[in-house]
Amino acid sequence: MQHPASDVRRLSIVLTVTAAYFLTELIGAISTNSLALFSDAFHLLTDIGAIVLSLFTLWISARPARAGKTYGYLRAEILGAVLNGLFLWVIVGFLIFEAVERLGRPTSVNGLPVMAIAAAGVLVNSFSAYYTHQGTQHGHGMAVRAIFVHVVSDIAGSIGVLIAGALIYFTHWHLADPLVSIFIAVLILFGSWRLIREGVDILMEAVPANIDLDELRGKLLEVPGTEEVHDLHVWCLTAREFALSAHAVVTDQVDSDRILSDISEVLAKYNIRHMTIQIERDSRREHEPEHF
Repeated sequence: MQHPASDVRRLSIVLTVTAAYFLTELIGAISTNSLALFSDAFHLLTDIGAIVLSLFTLWISARPARAGKTYGYLRAEILGAVLNGLFLWVIVGFLIFEAVERLGRPTSVNGLPVMAIAAAGVLVNSFSAYYTHQGTQHGHGMAVRAIFVHVVSDIAGSIGVLIAGALIYFTHWHLADPLVSIFIAVLILFGSWRLIREGVDILMEAVPANIDLDELRGKLLEVPGTEEVHDLHVWCLTAREFALSAHAVVTDQVDSDRILSDISEVLAKYNIRHMTIQIERDSRREHEPEHF
């Protein structure tokens, strides 16, 4: 069971904490001349965008459908996610370019404040991870679970910056700064690639990644009275809502309402809540020979 109001409160707190640390890290990056801190700040910016998107999704998904938009505004989150991911690629390109420049011409970085800011980041991100993980343990929605995954990667980024700061401060190895920047850029690229790929798949109405169409067809054929399933299509309305349409050929004696009820139970196990099933009697085989 999901708790939208509690999800909004939990995400709002994490957003406030993350945004405050983002500003701290950005100011620290400018004052210490640390590209690693700058990279990690933009890594946090990806999380801020993800949290805002999740909050927007929770808000807009509650808006009622209208005559012109029978599914409401569910896919607004998908368009936002794709645009957000493409913007992140621009940032990644800048970070990698700057890091490569610094590998050729190492720049002096003040390691001690970098360590202090990164250590604070580990604490801040650990709090956010704990807070969102608590939500996942108490039946909260997928928006909270998605942010938990983002925050875990933030911890890895902060630890990387902390290590870079320590290497610079204790060994004066300034190449650690651009190397960690490249590591964080790869983290951003990995996260944004998944975001864009998922968004494009949804817009192209691809089969959800966690659904095996052949397995699903087999489960539907196990419904008593079902002899054939064809024109089977499964697609995403959003990242969390799936739809299905199919033709089900059933025996002439079977009760259509019972068949639909049994099929609905099967689909619920795959988190498919929107279904359109056309029931066809066995006697119709001769009219649709291409399916047999």
